[in-house]
Amino acid sequence: SHPLLCPPGIKCGGVLSAPSGNFSSPNFPGLYPYETECTWLIVVAEGSSVLLSFSHFELEYHDTCAYDYLQVYNGAARDRGNLLGTFCGHRPPPPFSSAWHVMAVVFRSDRHVAKHGFAAAYRKDACGGQLTGLSGEITSPRYPESYPNDAECRWSIGGARGGGPLTLVFADFQMEGGQGCGFDYVALFDGPTVTAPHLGRYCGSARPPRTISSTPHLLIIFKSDFNIGGRGFKAHFYSAGECQEVFTTIKGNFSSPQYPNFYPNNLKCQWSIQLPPGYRVKVFFLDMELEGRSSLTGGCDYDHLSAFDGGTENGSLLGRWCGRESLAPITSRSSRLLLVLHTDRNTAKRGFSISYVGVVPMNVSCTRTDFHIQIPVQSLAQLERNRIYLGTPSCAAQVVGRNFKIHTRFDTCGTESQRRNNTSVIVSTLYIDFSVGDQEDIHQYEVQCEPKRKEASVTLIAGPDPSRLSQAENLVDAQQWEGEATDAREIKSQDTSDIVFISICILAGLLMVIAVVGLVLL
Repeated sequence: SHPLLCPPGIKCGGVLSAPSGNFSSPNFPGLYPYETECTWLIVVAEGSSVLLSFSHFELEYHDTCAYDYLQVYNGAARDRGNLLGTFCGHRPPPPFSSAWHVMAVVFRSDRHVAKHGFAAAYRKDACGGQLTGLSGEITSPRYPESYPNDAECRWSIGGARGGGPLTLVFADFQMEGGQGCGFDYVALFDGPTVTAPHLGRYCGSARPPRTISSTPHLLIIFKSDFNIGGRGFKAHFYSAGECQEVFTTIKGNFSSPQYPNFYPNNLKCQWSIQLPPGYRVKVFFLDMELEGRSSLTGGCDYDHLSAFDGGTENGSLLGRWCGRESLAPITSRSSRLLLVLHTDRNTAKRGFSISYVGVVPMNVSCTRTDFHIQIPVQSLAQLERNRIYLGTPSCAAQVVGRNFKIHTRFDTCGTESQRRNNTSVIVSTLYIDFSVGDQEDIHQYEVQCEPKRKEASVTLIAGPDPSRLSQAENLVDAQQWEGEATDAREIKSQDTSDIVFISICILAGLLMVIAVVGLVLL
């Protein structure tokens, strides 16, 4: 709770619980006092909403309302995820209908320039109303008790700043049934009026399917006849503009709604990354701040971000996060990954920023003298072979059957010898150039060989943002793909290189023996 900062003797703020009422700034219609802060909490019966309107409005003007202002919240005050708007100047706020039975209004003045303030009225809207938030909840009258007979309610959702298409999800649904839903029903329209395209008409006890509008407006009509009722329904809605996205490009980035400003409450957002077969998805968490863990369970019970392998919530859970954490990258085991953000009714935070890159499926092997690299053509079908090269563009891939192949000796293609962990290794960089026009987009993989053991590895070293990729991940073990079997010539070349290497060693040994014997005889 926050104290109501008012000069002594000035009535300011409070809890308004009557079905309807009026309130105004201190001293209205006179000038409001300086350095005043008032909070009105409007609470009506659950299952209803609050309809708020302003008959007079005059506050000190500032282009960002930094001096004197009035804020309207879709729920308890001070939770920025519920903020419907901040207002000042002479233009009154529009009428607001809350998304549930609580609404808060905060008025604040600074130490300079007083105006006449505002006068507002509210009433309990038994059902229906204009809902302008990015998210919210609606219920039938008296829910979860049985709804009344002969009721008709209309909820017109939309018009939020930055709002996109709307998603409506029913959490509970029980109404009188009947063929054609002619008695009690819920009807959905893809727009603000009944002349908009019809999205569905539902009754009975089966929950309606998730509905997504094609416009930023959605009309919901609830109607009951003269007898036989039911528990009614409970549903929540959210704007899908920044909240439901599908990515099919090899790399990309996205963030929570309104990032870096506070995300809305009562959301369920999904980002689906769908790459070609054989790819895996590597996700980098550039920034994350969500509501923290539960003090009771220690778990992410409130707002949380989850990642699922395979592209659906039925897939294996790769992680579930909340709070403010610095997270290591994660990599899917398939070519699809789903990220889901859940937010509850209160305590919003800054949210998150994420980038991802598709890890190209490849097979890297080595002998004591050569690198062998294979990439399925179908994984890079849009690229010419000269866009894939090792070290320098002159060492471009060849197309052999259904694979891009690079077969090169260690003394070419920009390879160099290094010592890592007291072991000699041969290192080079594989470049895959996805650039289009002036947009440079080159992915880099470090390929490494330990010649003594003939063991190769490949690591993504530059994808979405090279400065962020300090925690590169070894990719060899998990790479599964159906490529062509290595042909006999390659196996033969590997065997031949081994024989040559052994022969040189034997010859060097014999020369040393001869030299030692010669010295002794002399």
